[in-house]
Amino acid sequence: MSQNFLVVRDPVSPPAGLEGAVAAIGNFDGLHRGHRGVIARAQALATKLGRPCVLLTFEPHPADVFAGKPVIFRLTPPDAKAAQAARLGLDGMIVLTFNRDLAACPAERFVRDILVTRLGLSAIVAGYDFRFGAGRKGDAAFLASEGARLGVSVEIVDRITKDEEGSLEAVSSTATREALEKGDVELARHLLGHPYFVRGVVRPGDKRGRHLGFPTANIALDPSNRLRHGVYAATLEADGVVREGAASFGRRPTFDNGPPLLEVFVFDFSGDLYGKAVEVAFFGFVRGEAKFESVDALIAQMEDDCLKARDILQRR
Repeated sequence: MSQNFLVVRDPVSPPAGLEGAVAAIGNFDGLHRGHRGVIARAQALATKLGRPCVLLTFEPHPADVFAGKPVIFRLTPPDAKAAQAARLGLDGMIVLTFNRDLAACPAERFVRDILVTRLGLSAIVAGYDFRFGAGRKGDAAFLASEGARLGVSVEIVDRITKDEEGSLEAVSSTATREALEKGDVELARHLLGHPYFVRGVVRPGDKRGRHLGFPTANIALDPSNRLRHGVYAATLEADGVVREGAASFGRRPTFDNGPPLLEVFVFDFSGDLYGKAVEVAFFGFVRGEAKFESVDALIAQMEDDCLKARDILQRR
C-alpha cells in the first residue's frame, strides 16, 4: 500500500490531508467491477474540483450488526479493502463504525452532521441503490436533495451495465462469494476485475510441512472467510516481492482436522517469512481438500499439486 494513502477511522473532524474530500460512499465489499463505476465518477469529480478522493465505508458490515453475529463472508476485510482502494488510485479511506446508534441516525442528520459538518466533504458520489439512515429511509434521491440544500455536490451513478471487460449483469458481491465458496477463483477474478486475495501475518506453525519437504507460510484468515477448502495456484507478496506457490486452505484432515488455516508453499524459496505481513492472491483451483491414508500418499499428491499450480501460474 502506498505510504501516501491515508486510512482514518471515525474522525471527529475532517482528517488532515483529506480536507474537503470527494467521497465515494458505500459498503464496497470486494471493490468489484460494478463498484468501480462509482469510484471512477468520484475520481473524475475530485480531479475537476482539485480535491482529494476517498472511499467512505462502514465497518463492521451492516448485515452482521443487524444479525447480531457475523453472517457475511467478507471479500475485503478492512485491510484488504484499503489495499485495493489504494491500487485504484484513491487518496484515502474513511471508515465509520457501523453500530446500532449509527443505524438509528435519521437520514437528514447523517447527511448534515456526519457527511457535511464532521467529515467536511465537498462532494459525494453514490450508487443508485445506496440506502442509509434510520429505517433505511434515506435513498439516492434524498441524498441529492439534502446535498443541494446544504451546498454539497452530489452525483448519483445509475446502474452500469458494461465496462471494458464486458457485461456487468452478473457482477455482485453475492455472486463473487458464491464463486469462492465453490473454489472458482477464476470466475471470482472475472467478477472482481482483479484476483481474489487475502492479507495476514505469517505465524509459526508446527513445522509439519517442513518435515514433509514442503515448508509453508501459515496465515489465519478472517473468521468469516468461506473460500472452499482445497489447494490453489497462488502468489505470495512479502516486502514488495511477489513469489509463486501452491496454497492449501483447510483443516488438514490427514493430521488434526483443526481450525481453518491458509498454508502457502512458496516455490524455489528458502527464506524466513515469520512475522511478515503478506498478501496471497489466488489464480486457479487445483483440487479439494482430502484425507490421505499415509504420509507418503500425501507427499506424492503435494508434488502433483505443485506441478499443476506451476502450470496454472505459467498460463495466467
